[in-house]
Amino acid sequence: MSLCPCGSGEQYELCCGRFHSARSGGARSGGEAAAPTAAQLMRSRYSAFAVRDAAYLMRTWHPATRPRSLELDDDTEWTRLTILNTTGGGLLDAEGTVEFVAQYLSGGRRGRQHENSRFTRVDGAWVYVDGAV
Repeated sequence: MSLCPCGSGEQYELCCGRFHSARSGGARSGGEAAAPTAAQLMRSRYSAFAVRDAAYLMRTWHPATRPRSLELDDDTEWTRLTILNTTGGGLLDAEGTVEFVAQYLSGGRRGRQHENSRFTRVDGAWVYVDGAV
């Protein structure tokens, strides 16, 4: 087992991997694991980029803002996630934001994405709406 890309220090399968491996629909279809908070969904989406799980990214994207398709860059290696701030997004909230910095390597060059992402619930499950970079 390997450590989770989100930086939690936990094994991938016990951390974000449990959300990735849930069938499409997450908690909305038969009680499979779904991220309980907006911050955990953000971590699991970062990990999905790291392990190149486009299907998970698509099914956790709000239907109104989700692209028709998503192709992940095989040349990008996501190297570190830092959560800077959260507002709302808890177990009893309907909306939340997560500000983060994601570091990566692409074409031998280091980069970073600083984003404040918005999340909401659809059918009881957290989904990514959009983000300000």
